[in-house]
Amino acid sequence: MKENKGNQSVSVTDRSSAVLTGVEEVISYDENNIVMQTSLGQLTLDGEGLNIVQLNLGEGIVSVEGRIDALYYMEQRERKSLFSRIFG
Repeated sequence: MKENKGNQSVSVTDRSSAVLTGVEEVISYDENNIVMQTSLGQLTLDGEGLNIVQLNLGEGIVSVEGRIDALYYMEQRERKSLFSRIFG
């Protein structure tokens, strides 16, 4: 897989198509949302009639068509053991 650590872009055209780079994995996908792991964290794309028209994880590229309502990132928090949270 091409190393894209830290490099990611999102291009949305007329809220009807998007091209994303830096995608490492598609976690879940249906016509209302697509959840992806990117080089900068988990990214969710919400909308209606969403369809992945290109998926090339080797290059880290995903192209989507459909009505795009929102894009948002979820921070990945480092999981710590109970012991390290108490004493750490």
